[in-house]
This record gives sequence, C-alpha cells and structure tokens, in this order.
Amino acid sequence: MTRSRYKPLMLRPNKIHVIGMHVGSLELGEREWNILAQAQVLVGGKRLLAACALASTPERPIQPEKQIPITAPLSDVLRRIERAAHKRVAVLADGDPMFFGFGRLLVDHFGPQRVCLHPNVTTVQLAASRLHLPCNEIETVSLHGREDVSPLYSALCRARYVAVFTDHAHGPASVAEALLRRGADGYTMTVLEDLNTPQERVRTFSPEQAWDEEFSSLNLVLLQRDHPPELKLRLGASDSLYMHENSLITKQAVRCAGLGLLGVAPEHTVWDLGAGCGSVAIEACHLARNGQIFAVERNRRRVGMIRENIRRFGAWPVEVVRGSAPACLDSLPDPDRVFLGGGLGPASGDGESLLDAVCARLKPHGRMVIHCILLESLLRAKHFLERKAWPYGITQLQASTADPLAGDLRFKAQNPVFILWADKA
Repeated sequence: MTRSRYKPLMLRPNKIHVIGMHVGSLELGEREWNILAQAQVLVGGKRLLAACALASTPERPIQPEKQIPITAPLSDVLRRIERAAHKRVAVLADGDPMFFGFGRLLVDHFGPQRVCLHPNVTTVQLAASRLHLPCNEIETVSLHGREDVSPLYSALCRARYVAVFTDHAHGPASVAEALLRRGADGYTMTVLEDLNTPQERVRTFSPEQAWDEEFSSLNLVLLQRDHPPELKLRLGASDSLYMHENSLITKQAVRCAGLGLLGVAPEHTVWDLGAGCGSVAIEACHLARNGQIFAVERNRRRVGMIRENIRRFGAWPVEVVRGSAPACLDSLPDPDRVFLGGGLGPASGDGESLLDAVCARLKPHGRMVIHCILLESLLRAKHFLERKAWPYGITQLQASTADPLAGDLRFKAQNPVFILWADKA
C-alpha cells in the first residue's frame, strides 16, 4: 500500500488557506484536495470557483457552505472573509498567491500568523519554459486594475525581458499602444494565451501588428528588447550626448549637483519644469526607478528634442508635457520632488504665481530645487521661501572644463549657477 506523501491537514477556524492553482487546470496535490474538501467558505475569482465546482465528484466532493467571489472593491472581499473567520476558509489563486496575487493583500490585512500559503507554478515560469528563456532574467509588472502604465515604462528601462500581467482594460493591444505612443521602438511582443489548456496559443508580433489584434482574456505578454538604447542611461552624461539648442542645457556638473540636492528616491514623482532638452528629467528617471517623471516644456522645438533624447537613452518613464506652467500642471499627480531650471527671471512673467502653484502641490516633506543664473531670480525665490518660512539653502557652483589652446589645455569657465533647495514645512 502506497503511503500519501502528506499527512492529512486538519483545517482550523481563524486560519485562511490560500491555494495556488496550477495554470490552466485544477491539478492539485493530496494536501490541497484535503483542504478544499474541509473548507466551509471558498473564496476565489469567478473562473476558479466555477472550475472548482466542475472538479467536484461524489468520491472527492467540494461542497462549501458559502462562496465569496473576488471582485472589486477588494476591501469588501476582505470584510466578508473577516466575518467568516470563525469558519474554515480556503482561497483559490493562480500560481503563486504571493507573486502579484491576492496572497499579499491577505497577509497584509490578516497577518502572517493567520494565512497559510500553498504556492504553485506561476504563469511567468510556465511562459518562460515555453519560450526557453531564463525566468530569473524576466522583469515582471502587473497592469491589472491600474490606472496607468508607468510600471511598464520603468521595467523597460531595466530589463531585456518584461512580462506583463494584463486585464480587460490593459490587454496586449493596450500594451502595444503604450509602446508606440511613447516611441519605444525595438521591441518584440509575444502573447501567450490560455496557457496549459487545449486552446493554448503563443504568437509573436511587432507592436504595430499587435495593436489591431484580438486576444483571449487569459493572456500574458512577454516583451523582448531587440537591441539596447543608443546611449546608456546614467547620472552625469556628457552634455554632448544630448540634443539641445544654443547651450540651453543644465550643464553636466550643475546637473549632478542639482540632482544630488533633489534627493530623488525610487518611488518618487518628479516634475522637471522648464525642462529644455530634458537632461534633468532623463537622469532623474535613473533614480526614480519605480516612480513617475514629468518633463514640462512650452517650446515646441525643445519638446521634440526631449522626445529624441528619451529615445536615445531609452528613458521611457519620462512623460513629456507641452504647455505653460502652472496652467498645464493641473492634470499631473502631486510631486515629491520639483526641479525648476528656469522661468523666474524678469522675462518670464509672474514667477511668483508659478512658485505658489508648485508649493501648493508639493507633497508634505517634499523638496524643491531651483537653478538660478540671474541674481534677481535668486532673490525673488529666496524672499518667497522666507515668507513661506520653509527651511532652505543656497549653493553657488562654478565649473570649468578643459579646452584645447595652442597645443595645450586651458580651463574654460562656465557661468556661475545658484542652486537653491527648500523643504516643504
């Protein structure tokens, strides 16, 4: 007689068992069947609940007293599970419940002592095996239930392979559209539909081809970068690598100092106002790897230069906003960090109204950095911050760069720049 590999598990009230289902089927081990047979309350997406009902047999019945479908808002689902805590609860999930799954929300809400996890193979693992790719080299993002696609752009900066979990609002065609609208060329899309079922289909497209295609609702998108960006995204790139006009660029040394004082963290939302050629925004996206970066510029020609520089560096998270601040800022999310590279001089109009708008939108404990060349601009910003009673500091920076002369080198001085930083009180 063959012994079962697992001892029967007795479910207790106040414990929540989360079962990772095998992708495309209900292939479960003895322990998982035992959990489902004892469950008084069964929680899961409508698809998994229906599949579980079909798998029930007289010999192995799955007959919970109550079912709770996982639908939006998830806060309501958590409350219903909490009310059923005195019963034996099992939750159905796809693959690994902690890999972009419902398991993370359950652990955060109920605590690790109350949640027991039973993981399975993930959709990404199965997709990697189908495409003969190393799973550890695939960056994974989820657009499921999100309002924006910024995690996708951030992942494209970092990885050659990006797996994308989709939903009805952000399917493969939406992913293709996001690439094309940002100008992110050089990518191949593979769409894996109905994995591990008789209807399984794996197809490869260019983004242009995928935009008009129809796909199964059960899909995963795998993006592969065909070639690296022309230029490596990093801090302190040479000025000569950026397309710009009439030296209207935040110079390399000043750019590094300004970004250092700005203190950009990975999750920050950053505004670069008066972006010029976009050098500050592009290098900020190297720091805000999980955040959002907006380059705001009113000049049409410079906006074109920003887009070209984004393409050269592969800085896809940078979103270009053409317009005059502060009017064009209304639709942007509130910033953690704001860089002002210009717009406070006498020729710019009412610079104080811009400072008012920016300070009102800056998040609590946020920071603003202003670069000033003109003394009047510096004094205007300084007096404004003193009236606000915000802590601030000023650094004057003048850099000199080597320049050939008479078979030797001389040092050519750049214009001195005042770097003013301030923290929102």
